Amino acid sequence: MCVNLSIYPHHHAGFGVYVYPNSFFRYEGEWTKGEKHGHGKLLMKDGSYYEGEFARGEIEGNGSRFWAKTGVSYSGQFSGGELHGYGVMQKGNGERYEGEFSYGLRDGNGFLVDKDEQTYEGSFHQNKRHGEGQMHYRNGDQYEGGWLLDQQQGHGVMRFGDGSVYEGQWRNNLFNGQGTMIHCSGIIYEGVWTNGRPLGGASKVVIEGGDVLEVFQETPFCVEVQLQTEVGEKATGENGRVLQISTAIRLCGLSLSTTPASLLKMMEDIKETPIPTPFGFQVVSYPLMERAFGSQVIDTAAPLAVAAVAAKSGSAQADSPLLLEGEWESGSGSDGLPLMGGTPSYLDGKEASGEQNQSGEGESTIITEFFSGLFAGQEEDSTPPPANQRVLEGQAKFQNLLLAPPPHDFIPYQLMDELKRNIKKPSNRAPTDRPGLSQEKNSERRSSTGSCFTSNIKKSSIDSRSVRPGEYVIMVKDVTNPPFQGQTLPPAFALLRLFPAKTKSKNSQTDKTKSK
Repeated sequence: MCVNLSIYPHHHAGFGVYVYPNSFFRYEGEWTKGEKHGHGKLLMKDGSYYEGEFARGEIEGNGSRFWAKTGVSYSGQFSGGELHGYGVMQKGNGERYEGEFSYGLRDGNGFLVDKDEQTYEGSFHQNKRHGEGQMHYRNGDQYEGGWLLDQQQGHGVMRFGDGSVYEGQWRNNLFNGQGTMIHCSGIIYEGVWTNGRPLGGASKVVIEGGDVLEVFQETPFCVEVQLQTEVGEKATGENGRVLQISTAIRLCGLSLSTTPASLLKMMEDIKETPIPTPFGFQVVSYPLMERAFGSQVIDTAAPLAVAAVAAKSGSAQADSPLLLEGEWESGSGSDGLPLMGGTPSYLDGKEASGEQNQSGEGESTIITEFFSGLFAGQEEDSTPPPANQRVLEGQAKFQNLLLAPPPHDFIPYQLMDELKRNIKKPSNRAPTDRPGLSQEKNSERRSSTGSCFTSNIKKSSIDSRSVRPGEYVIMVKDVTNPPFQGQTLPPAFALLRLFPAKTKSKNSQTDKTKSK
């Protein structure tokens, strides 16, 4: 029997219906001694309701709650009318929480699915992720570790959707403190992090030895590279960054008003976009390769005929990539930096191991034959570039490098030859006269040639497919893919001065004569 308790609610026990004086609430359920006690349903005029257990007039025990205005529903334990204990809350925006509550707030262990379908399983405090927990993000990232009031804090491991992994200290949702990242590109950084960035991370690529490298024709050389931090220290904590080495040749700067149309047409035929350099001029690519060690090459490799020399005043901005006639013999390099003056001291006595070859031929002869064989039957220009190198403890090394023969009809070479033919030579100079050695005269002569270069090798020996002595540019680029933390390091540049192939010394020739 249902009794209307609006008149005498305090004297009834059993099941009854009570409408509150404000008419907003209505209770249907069990009573004991005039109090809601047992199972009942409390209805609200806006459509909200509670249905479940009551004790001595209070919502207490297991029940269900629905808020009509927000669409939130809860099913679980209550205490004193509050969500308290274990329960499940579902929101209208798709968010769902299952776990422990404390007086209306998520508190304790639980499992949360947010409105973006991201999941968190772990500890909560006052409605926030707090303590240890695991988070699965919609983009595929997964975090497991410490939390402080909804922010990643303490020790944690983040497994990114792209395969990268970070393990270490966190603060304010960022890498902070000691940590290690294994990036999907292969880079590994171990060290201190500050606000999400490696404190000792690489910020630049540096070619060791200065701005100028000097080598001989047909002699392999090496280039050593170092990653440095913003303060110029070696980034020893970084491994795996991918570096690519290449060479380039200076592009002549021509004046539209004074340059013949034939030269301007050649410039237009260069399809490649010129590359700016820190030396004040632009370059276009020139092929570089690694020396192939074939069966004809002796086991004992020739010494690497390379040395880095500190850039002297003006040497890093040389006016002339290759040298004009007579400069090899004169011993004067571009902008007054000595180039030959005899044999460079770092190559004295280091001939290309001719004595050890069974045939008695020198290394220079072997490499010359190698170049010749490169052209035989070759229909297309297909010189493979040197292999990319991965950084180890902040350092990388490119070995056995050689300037490759230029492509067929190499336009920069043709441009230089054409430019040389257009130079007006003084008629009162004797055929045997050579240019002066002073920097002033060299500068005057270069200005008349548009700051481009040729060599003093006789025309009969100049092959359109031979590597010409002179100045080139080495470039080392960061080609790590994808870029580490979304940033690619700027490229490094150095001038490469190529000398004519070194001939055997008189002493070695005398020794060979005596051995006969």
